[in-house]
Amino acid sequence: MTGSAAGARAVLELVRAPAALTVLGDTLAGAAASGRPVTAGRTARLALASTCLYWAGMALNDYADREVDAEERPGRPLPSGRISPGAALATAAALTGAGLVSAAAAGRDTLAVAVPLAATVWAYDLALKNTPYGPAAMAAARGLDVLMGAGARRSRHALAPAALLAAHTYAITSVSREETLGASASLPAGALAATGAVGLVGAALTPPTAARAHRTASTALLGGYVLAAGSAQLAATVRPDAPRLRHAVGAGIHAMIPLQAALTARGGSLRAAFSLLAVYPVARSLSRKVSPT
Repeated sequence: MTGSAAGARAVLELVRAPAALTVLGDTLAGAAASGRPVTAGRTARLALASTCLYWAGMALNDYADREVDAEERPGRPLPSGRISPGAALATAAALTGAGLVSAAAAGRDTLAVAVPLAATVWAYDLALKNTPYGPAAMAAARGLDVLMGAGARRSRHALAPAALLAAHTYAITSVSREETLGASASLPAGALAATGAVGLVGAALTPPTAARAHRTASTALLGGYVLAAGSAQLAATVRPDAPRLRHAVGAGIHAMIPLQAALTARGGSLRAAFSLLAVYPVARSLSRKVSPT
């Protein structure tokens, strides 16, 4: 492998590049819930904003965790010496700037949500991650990403999908804090209960006035979400060792895609929902090359 190829590989690992596929549906769900038309231009700008801010958070995460990773994940780009701490921090800053610029291009009301989203990402990685508030901060970031799709003026219409994705994120983040050491069965069991609750609430919130095709698709996609996340969480509950916890976290990250698709269908955008669902097998396949956790 040449030096440039090795450097590119290190950057892809730093930002966990394929995992960004799991944030593309946040803004679609938010836009659909708010009634905003899903136009190609705005969707692309929002997708770029979400991706850049997500990648910024991943780079910042490795910068903040470089000492812990030296013991627990020595192969990561920083402890292995493939990327310097300064370069990781600069990457996070550049990606944050790019995300805000892309959000601004989508409109002022989009930028009005992107700014607190970026602030939450930085606060989580640099101050809150290892505190009791860590999972809540991560959940808030995911919820804000959904609201960014609606924009500040219509954000109240997207509160339900934002809350459901935030609840899922809270559960997955709680499990991820113990994924290198193992935990008691109560931790993945709690995540499993949360997954079931999100699925049930999502189905209950589907408006009875929605078209039958939208209700049917949303319910089926919610079932797929519960199966995708819940099966790994159940296995981790039976044996909550580090490998199964890591698998549960990875499955939970990827399960956000069918959940986003379900919420997008709930909002009336079937084409966007099924286009999003097509990303799911791609994200899972790429995760075998670059871990999302």
